Amino acid sequence: MRVPPFERFTRLTQAAAYVVLGAILGAMAYHAVFFMSFNALKDSYTSLEDKLNEYEDRIKKLDEFKDQHSVIKSIQPILLDSKDPKWPEITDEKVKLELKKKVKEDLDALVGTSIYKINANAELAWKLLQGKTYTLGGNKEFAVEIRTILVVDNVLQVWFRAKIIDRSLN
Repeated sequence: MRVPPFERFTRLTQAAAYVVLGAILGAMAYHAVFFMSFNALKDSYTSLEDKLNEYEDRIKKLDEFKDQHSVIKSIQPILLDSKDPKWPEITDEKVKLELKKKVKEDLDALVGTSIYKINANAELAWKLLQGKTYTLGGNKEFAVEIRTILVVDNVLQVWFRAKIIDRSLN
């Protein structure tokens, strides 16, 4: 039995290679689009989950303090997006959510206190949280700086910014 010369099949082999290469490139492009849309969906889910937790907590606090009209009923931490290069913007929604939860947990002691004594409470909160570091995910550390504390409609609003601390420089 004789083997036919391979030169006769070069065009067919090249065409098959182009088809396989096109399939691989198409799969890569589809995979990239899929992961971009999945990441957008994950960020949306995280922000909606944050809002749901906040609303559930506010409902619980409002029920608890519904007869008292001059107390702080809930706390709303707001993470500022900074234009300062020393305080780069945090892009991960999960990290933002965790930072807000940690700040809110630290300030929960102020819930139920009088809004007329906010000056002393705000100074205490300011001193406690100024420069505080939070460890998230076991390896990332963030420094927090409070910018503004304000009470509006029995809600203590705290504007803060955070930056990642790079321990590799030490």
